[in-house]
Amino acid sequence: MDKKLADLRKSYERAELDEHAADPNPRVQFERWLSEAIRAQIPEPNAMTVATVGPDLRPSTRVVLIKGCDDRGIVWYTNYESRKGRELAHNPYAALQFHWVELERVVRIEGKVEKTSDAESDEYFHSRPLDSRIGAWASPQSRPIASRAVLVANAARYAAQFGLNPPRPPHWGGFRLTPDRWEFWQGRKSRLHDRLCYRLVDGHWVRERLAP
Repeated sequence: MDKKLADLRKSYERAELDEHAADPNPRVQFERWLSEAIRAQIPEPNAMTVATVGPDLRPSTRVVLIKGCDDRGIVWYTNYESRKGRELAHNPYAALQFHWVELERVVRIEGKVEKTSDAESDEYFHSRPLDSRIGAWASPQSRPIASRAVLVANAARYAAQFGLNPPRPPHWGGFRLTPDRWEFWQGRKSRLHDRLCYRLVDGHWVRERLAP
């Protein structure tokens, strides 16, 4: 197995990332790439990895779905009592990563995280399918449970309790990461990849090329 893994390799030759073609605003560049990923119909182009750090200084990652992006930052929704929620309450800094394999592209984003407003969380929660709204009540996310039957029983109980109009749970809502660093990676031939980094310095974005 080790030898087979060591032999796995791919030559990246689809595209390039040039400083003169990249937008000076990293959010605009990100939205350009995200739009291209959506148009390419790759699987779940909105999926991103969220990395947090716990009180024990151990990092952890998980995949969530981006639900908003504007000048204020990048938004996703979750259970605030989950592992990521508890870790962000302790250390409000996180890193995000998008990996669009078919386009040979990666975007990395770092910054400070805060909860979205109750109004934003309410608006998104009530736009979700009914089963997902019930699921937010039914799942004690990241906590040990005896079996899947616990989830099924919880879902049935809350469905009976709330009917067609479950309210947003107080432990469920949005997080917004406000970026202070972006990196755009485009795979290139011979592992001489293109990497453009944007750093926020005194309120302005400084763009620089990084060695691969």
